[in-house]
Amino acid sequence: MTSSKRLDDALLRLAAALDALETTVARRLEAELSHADLEEELAVMQDDRSRLALELDAALAHESALEKARDEVLTRLDRTSDGIRAVLGDDAPSED
Repeated sequence: MTSSKRLDDALLRLAAALDALETTVARRLEAELSHADLEEELAVMQDDRSRLALELDAALAHESALEKARDEVLTRLDRTSDGIRAVLGDDAPSED
């Protein structure tokens, strides 16, 4: 084998190795970018979950306050109703 033939063969092997290296590096970069995208998406979902949990807590507290107000209004309406009946001469309390 002549030295130019060996040099050509070595250059072909080097080119093939470089192509394989470039392909491997490209795949690795793509995998890392995909992983980074997934981590970013997970962080966004965790932020959304935290925000939704706070909103749910606020909604539940608001619901509780509304229920208390409703109960107070019903109690007052019952007392008012009983008072009106007493004034009108109907001594029998309501049985609602």
